[in-house]
Amino acid sequence: MTQKQRPGRRFPWYRFLGTSALVMALGAGSAVAWGTPDGATSPSADAASTTTTASSATAVTTPSASYDAATRHDGEFNKTFKHKFATVRGVRMHYVTGGSGPALVLLHGWPQSWYEWRKIMPALAKNHTVYALDLPGLGDSEGSPPSFDKKTLARYVDGLLRDRIGLDKFDLVAHDLGGGVGFQYAAQFPDRVRSYVHMDYPLPGRELPAARYRTFSWHMAFNSQKKIPEQLVDNPGDVREYLTGFYPQVAYGGSAFGGTRTKSPFTEAETNEYLRTYGRPEVLRAGFELYRTLDQDERDNTAAPTVDTPTLLLTATGSLAATQPTLKPKLSHITRAVEIPKAGHWLAEENAKAVTDEILAFTRR
Repeated sequence: MTQKQRPGRRFPWYRFLGTSALVMALGAGSAVAWGTPDGATSPSADAASTTTTASSATAVTTPSASYDAATRHDGEFNKTFKHKFATVRGVRMHYVTGGSGPALVLLHGWPQSWYEWRKIMPALAKNHTVYALDLPGLGDSEGSPPSFDKKTLARYVDGLLRDRIGLDKFDLVAHDLGGGVGFQYAAQFPDRVRSYVHMDYPLPGRELPAARYRTFSWHMAFNSQKKIPEQLVDNPGDVREYLTGFYPQVAYGGSAFGGTRTKSPFTEAETNEYLRTYGRPEVLRAGFELYRTLDQDERDNTAAPTVDTPTLLLTATGSLAATQPTLKPKLSHITRAVEIPKAGHWLAEENAKAVTDEILAFTRR
């Protein structure tokens, strides 16, 4: 189903769904070796790669030659950071690393990639060896895990960090749905997480059932539907309409926070980087799967042990009071909880300095 087959469609379909406030959501270990030999080096910029997913015998060809499109000509960035790949149970995972000092791992949310950390990585790298990951199936990672529930994704992250990279202990920072992965990582592998920074993600569980979670925003309900999102967001033009319409809604002053903002918080170049990856059908589907698995996340989080890792909670302006109660029963050692000033959901991009200062002050303790 393409644009040409829908000549009468003159406005983005999602505008008719409504834009109710996100309220609580945004506004108010296994001993098995998961890693497999891969070389863990950047691929040739001239070659695309073909990957067979873990859940399918169908080969998926993806434009991996563009993995460094946003940084290829950034000489200053490339002095410190390198793009690398490693295979974990049939999923070829992409990550960007650089710096010196104790290891610091960054997990992104939706609809973003490792690139959401781009503004704060140079400052973090002065004190840490930074690892900014593309979650399995997202960004420039290739292949699909058997499920996109956050407990499963955390095991893939562990396969990369422990078995492929060789990290024993590190500081962990996670944003949005990446926070679901971050919590599950800390719950499953507590001995490996020195400190945890949880950014703007209410945790599905006993205090916040997935069914209620989905009522907070039209996008959460829509993304959770089977097949329908892919049928409606089915070409690059649709992806652009959807994401560029969504980004300002949950930015500071956007409709999710009771405002009227329509300007995106991202530059055209930043937006194009996210569109480059989510324009791939398999990545778009993986993003929707993050929401379709919220019911399993609720069950897994409810069953998970309480995490006593020292935790820093960062939220959008106005969201702390609604977010913190969903975390307290499972994160028992929240030593600091802060609303980032003049920031909506995109914390690291809307107020990079404040986020950087909070992370560095916390990890230095």
